[in-house]
Amino acid sequence: MTQASPFHRRALGRVVVASLAGLLTLGAPVQAQENGVYRFSPVNLYGIELTASYWNPIIDYVSTKSGVKLQLKIGRTSADTTAYVLANEVEFVFSNHLFSPERDHLGWKVFGRRATAPIRSQIVVLAESPITKLEQLANEAVAFPGPEGTVTYKFSYAHLLNQKIPVQVVFAGNMDGAFAQLASGKVKAAGTQSQLSAGWSKRESKTLRVLWESDPLNDLALMASKSVAAKDLAAVSKAFLEMGRDPVGQKVLASVSELVKLPPTTVFVPSTGADYTGYRNFYQTAPASLR
Repeated sequence: MTQASPFHRRALGRVVVASLAGLLTLGAPVQAQENGVYRFSPVNLYGIELTASYWNPIIDYVSTKSGVKLQLKIGRTSADTTAYVLANEVEFVFSNHLFSPERDHLGWKVFGRRATAPIRSQIVVLAESPITKLEQLANEAVAFPGPEGTVTYKFSYAHLLNQKIPVQVVFAGNMDGAFAQLASGKVKAAGTQSQLSAGWSKRESKTLRVLWESDPLNDLALMASKSVAAKDLAAVSKAFLEMGRDPVGQKVLASVSELVKLPPTTVFVPSTGADYTGYRNFYQTAPASLR
């Protein structure tokens, strides 16, 4: 078992506090970089506690290395967290929710991404399910994390719409919530993405059957608001991108990667908006309700 780094131990002690802070500030406007602190909002890929457990050690490390203080800010759901972003209440994000034509003009700059295998939107059922093809989902309940889930909801639901397969959409708040509904039998299937379905299967020792999956896409992007000072962005970017080459950073990444069942060598690499053409192309042909 990997021993937790000092960054990880300190951060775990703040998981509940950080999560509650996100809940309590929901809908409350905050002045940018209040008290010299930039807020960092990653999309809720997991439940609140697991999301905080993954990100707090990373932003502790980045804050220490860069000399620029970052603070985790997450909402109850991925939609809540994205609402912070759209309300200009945060300055750094880990997201793929900002590539629609309506949001491109907001000025968010991609500076990095997580170096994982490409992700694919998926529609899955439990391995023991009698459902073996998409057509069998007609008029059945299908869980999705929420209306802001780009790959997990918009890509997968768009495919169902294009195939003219009507389903009862159930929003579960985050991907773990959607999987919980699937495991309990409350829904017949779930819209997800390959990285999250693989991680959940490993954590819960459950096997999923993939009924459909999309073409490959890059993992979520590290992005900075146009309000971030250039020197601060340079320092934060350097800390993220060199984390995998620093022994202390390597230990932090290995520890948090184990939590979400990513490879222990998962690091951050440089990236630009050009890496997200697949997302932008989606919006050119997506059903109007999903743009």
